[in-house]
Amino acid sequence: MSKKKTVWIINQDATTPETGYAGRSYYLSEELSNLGHKVYLIAGGYSHLHFISPDIQNEVEIKPFSKFDFVWIKLPKYGNAHSKKRILNWFLFAFKISKLLNHIPNKPDVIIYSSPPLIGFLGALKLKRKSKANLIFEIRDIWPLTLKEIGGYGNFNPFIVFMSWIEKLAYRKSDKIISNLSNAFHYLRKFGLKEEKFLWIPNGISISEINKSIPLNPHINELIPKNKFIVGYSGTLGAANALEFFIQASIQLKGSPDIFFVIVGSGKEKQNLISMVDGNQNIIFVDPIPKEQIHSLLSRFDVCYLGWRKHELYEFGIGSNKLPEYLSSGKPIIHSYSGKKDIVSIAEAGITIEAENSQEIISAILKLLRMAKSERDVMGKNGLNFAHQYLRYDSLAKTIENELF
Repeated sequence: MSKKKTVWIINQDATTPETGYAGRSYYLSEELSNLGHKVYLIAGGYSHLHFISPDIQNEVEIKPFSKFDFVWIKLPKYGNAHSKKRILNWFLFAFKISKLLNHIPNKPDVIIYSSPPLIGFLGALKLKRKSKANLIFEIRDIWPLTLKEIGGYGNFNPFIVFMSWIEKLAYRKSDKIISNLSNAFHYLRKFGLKEEKFLWIPNGISISEINKSIPLNPHINELIPKNKFIVGYSGTLGAANALEFFIQASIQLKGSPDIFFVIVGSGKEKQNLISMVDGNQNIIFVDPIPKEQIHSLLSRFDVCYLGWRKHELYEFGIGSNKLPEYLSSGKPIIHSYSGKKDIVSIAEAGITIEAENSQEIISAILKLLRMAKSERDVMGKNGLNFAHQYLRYDSLAKTIENELF
């Protein structure tokens, strides 16, 4: 049995269930604590991802939370995800975490720095040098590659050049590298990374969170028809989700009285998507719901839908938070995805189709509609079994302990 460690997990955008959707860093902190490790989850006191920002009075505040300690770093507020002040916060966070040995009583044995943002790695590297801790670099999104491929920034943009230097530094100076992207090593090998230095840790499901599920809001429950075939999406309504193709499918299927579409969530594309519908009666939009109601919502769907852009970036896999949630719902999934290592196909949990193709969405919906319910149930059960066998955060934490500590 490995010696119990003091673990610092640094994720600038990490949240608690009170301030946001919690998520990967929070649940891994919880499960590593359950294994007996002393865990500090370190995050910025302000982020555009917060639902409610914590009230931080001091430069560093340590809050005992559940079975681990949450450490808030005071940061200035900024307008939105595209604000220049957000970039300044990346540098400020990097500087402040480099001084954390003066504030946290337990020196780390292991530091996990979660990117993006990438800038904070410089602070984590300073901590490694001061504390002699092992440093694990976690890739949740490949920066600056995503900024170039999706954001349109050129290779010679000074900030991109700077981040590329940090990226290479992170690969070289980290003791281990982990990622939630299933095919990330295909990208990392071009930097000369040895396979034994890399470990895939997918996004997962929290059993304790699922056990906290509560019934769906009665008003929302009434909005969803009980006598129709429900095809649903729950999540962010952003450009990356390519939901215009889902809307196009709903428009073309408006003459099919048995099929009804539900979209739950918010995001920059919401108004554009609503305007596309133009009075269609076979689809509704629902505002975001509390996380505790998500499983009750998914239980009302006959099929869960998830889509992506057709982009080379997805050759390295996806780090979806939604996919484990869908798999654990026990419902079949339509996955509009053209990247590599598709979990829906691996789990035999639904139908995977070409990204950005409304005709294939329609074909998949009709195929599932005409399929015997028992066949759909097998797909859903396959997904549920896969989630419980491979994606439980308690099991993933055990893998981290065994392989990295």
